[in-house]
Amino acid sequence: MAPRRAHRLAPAVLLAAALLVGALTPTAEARPTDTYARGEPVADAGPVTAHTAPPAPATGIPRLTDRRGRALTLRGWNVEDKVHHGAEALSAITERHFRDLRAQGFNFARLLVFWDDLEPRRGHYSTSYLRKIRRVLDWAHRHRIHVVLDAHQDVFGPAFGHRGIPRWATRTDGLPFTPHPDDWFAEYFEPAVQRAFTHLYEDADLRTAQARMWRLLADRFGGHPAVLGYDLINEPMGELRPGEDLATAARRIEATQLTPLYRRLAEAVRSRDRSTWLFVEPTPIVGEGVPTGLGRVDDERVVYAPHFYNTAMEAGADYDPAAGWIEAYERAVTAYPRRYGLPVVVGEWGPLNSGLPNMPRFYDDALASLNRYTSGWAGYVWCYGGGYCALDREGRFRPPKERTATPYAPAVAGAVRQDAYDPATGAYRLTYRTTGRPGTTELSLPPTARGWRVEVSGRGAHADADGVPAGEASRVRVRAERRTVVEVKVTPGPVRRS
Repeated sequence: MAPRRAHRLAPAVLLAAALLVGALTPTAEARPTDTYARGEPVADAGPVTAHTAPPAPATGIPRLTDRRGRALTLRGWNVEDKVHHGAEALSAITERHFRDLRAQGFNFARLLVFWDDLEPRRGHYSTSYLRKIRRVLDWAHRHRIHVVLDAHQDVFGPAFGHRGIPRWATRTDGLPFTPHPDDWFAEYFEPAVQRAFTHLYEDADLRTAQARMWRLLADRFGGHPAVLGYDLINEPMGELRPGEDLATAARRIEATQLTPLYRRLAEAVRSRDRSTWLFVEPTPIVGEGVPTGLGRVDDERVVYAPHFYNTAMEAGADYDPAAGWIEAYERAVTAYPRRYGLPVVVGEWGPLNSGLPNMPRFYDDALASLNRYTSGWAGYVWCYGGGYCALDREGRFRPPKERTATPYAPAVAGAVRQDAYDPATGAYRLTYRTTGRPGTTELSLPPTARGWRVEVSGRGAHADADGVPAGEASRVRVRAERRTVVEVKVTPGPVRRS
């Protein structure tokens, strides 16, 4: 599959980075990144709603939970077909995508869907496209992959040579648009594109059409066993006012246009589906270390879903650990979910050129940061080839992206006290306190050349396997008595037999 983009961020955003350099300066409070660790929650896992799940005191951010109150961790990748549309839509996605995700230990996919394919003419929905989405979801369910349906747009949609919002819903007031074939993100700052966003947010008939589209998706797929959530709009942007810098514009757009949009779409979805999680994104400017201006979305099952991209690396630069970007991003991106008590799942991340010298360090530092405050992430992108693709054409990880396949706990039946992976030794440790209700903790162990050893301790604690052979991915289940502390240690190597 073709790479998503040659360069992700435009000169306008690079200028914003210069204006915001103060926000990117590391502080003495920056936390170490040598292990992927999460702090201890203050209470046992509560009911299903995000607002009652226990936060880690270091972040004040709750965990995503399932219907049994178990703390969830999502690890996976975006799955997409941006090339084909109409009768050929989604044809580049096959069952192999989900089989290979599961084979590497992942449990999550963010599936890109396009409004322009769903409703190519106003009021006329494509039953063929809906069937194809269901087929993809069936594959995901067969391989036990949770899916978030992402209403994706790039540079608004087909009116500007991309995908997303249909042509019939694109209004520009005759303002100019100049393509930037070598820097597609710059097209977001073209007057016609910016005005199209304003009309989408403000015109009553377009608001109604977007809500109707989401009601249809929720009605058709809300009961599908693979569907975990709905990402209501990808990387939303808006129109800058004269004299307004990018950071100020982003916060205004988020506060006055995106927040009402998310409230409208949440109401539309809930008219058909009461329980599926709603994923809400800030503008991409959060990547510059700018806290979002989003307000509260009044729903019990909302997930904050920012993206994690660095301006310099998206323009082709190597990772610079001394620049403090990851620390600045973490400080900025955690403010909103901490304030409103929302779990975090990062919807996209990963550099275009992963072959540069410092990229192994980047993956280790990024994963350490993401594990501190998120309930999971989806890398960009699960495809077979070059560019952003996670895999080569033979299905092997393109170095150093194999570092994303580590042991983790997809579900923990209790309050997590320690959740840490050490990339230097390959050891994974999980400590949690079980609640007053019975439950099963699940471990996901990716395939390795040495296999895995599993040790558990705690009152009544036992695992259904004490190890995993070399070359195999496996799920190991752990059970224990109620209200006890359980310690799990996973280390590389063959099983020790007594």
